[in-house]
Amino acid sequence: MKVGIIGATGYGGLELIRLLHNHPEIKNIDLFTSSDEGNIFSNKYTHLLNIHDVPLLKIDQEKLADYDVIFTSTPSGISSELLPSLIGIGPKLIDLSGDFRLKDPAQYELWYKKNPAPAQVIEKSVYGLTEWNSEAIRNADIVANPGCYPTAVLLSLLPIIKENLIDATQLVIDAKSGISGAGNKPTQMTHFSETNENTAIYKLHQHQHIPEIEQAIETLANQTTPITFTTHLVPMTRGILTTSYAPVNEGITEKDLTDALQDTYANQPFIRIIKQTDKFGTNQVYGSNYCDIHVKVDPRTNRATIVSVIDNLVKGAAGQAIQNMNVQFNLNQTTGLTLVPLYI
Repeated sequence: MKVGIIGATGYGGLELIRLLHNHPEIKNIDLFTSSDEGNIFSNKYTHLLNIHDVPLLKIDQEKLADYDVIFTSTPSGISSELLPSLIGIGPKLIDLSGDFRLKDPAQYELWYKKNPAPAQVIEKSVYGLTEWNSEAIRNADIVANPGCYPTAVLLSLLPIIKENLIDATQLVIDAKSGISGAGNKPTQMTHFSETNENTAIYKLHQHQHIPEIEQAIETLANQTTPITFTTHLVPMTRGILTTSYAPVNEGITEKDLTDALQDTYANQPFIRIIKQTDKFGTNQVYGSNYCDIHVKVDPRTNRATIVSVIDNLVKGAAGQAIQNMNVQFNLNQTTGLTLVPLYI
């Protein structure tokens, strides 16, 4: 298979390169740029010396049409301009930005502060939460890869909400991410002296992943509810930990929650339900495509605590994108993704 990556110089793009180099069905990986045409990629990223010593190519719509798959790992607002002309003419399109996730263009404009993609393109896009949407993904020309926070949140909550085990109207979600989730362009928020030895809350009630999570709960779990969702930056490079709180419905036990998760994901290779544990952290999935989930019910408050961890650059971005590609080409979902987590 012949793959093209637009936005390879970002963290998501670099992770695509790392994973695709270990994929047995990928024979060619070309990288496209809008500004560094002709530069040898390994000169910029020395860790790829003798691994990916190829020049960056100019973005050319005619050339892009010759690929089997095009991944776009660009800032929001770019894919919506690049990809519409490629739909249905050859390559499968997998977008890691947020340009095609929200079905309501007005919501995209409100939360992303950018012009939305054409409505007919948004309508054709398929939300790429692999474990929940694989049949639609299989036949999609364009896949909207989920955001990193929504991936961790939705995988842990959808089975429980769909089975009506918790009061979703009282749902509070606390999420913490490593700094790489903010991208590789430095800002005051991601500056070392601002992030080192500091945990900071940001985008309070304004994070663009809020409508994405609410939309997926409505479409995949058949419940319409607003959520309280707060995000934090913690002083680490990779990883997301989400902690969700909600009252359990009458008669529901901790076993009911665990059973719902286990039944839903019994045949899903990248979801691990952790029944008993004294500690639960991001290092147990670091560098891998796993999502680990743990749930507890406090009998004093009748409230469930649902915890999940992912690597934001793998399961939250490049790994899930490749998992979606595997589905589209009728490969085993684990192809090229059987990575043991880097525990330490």
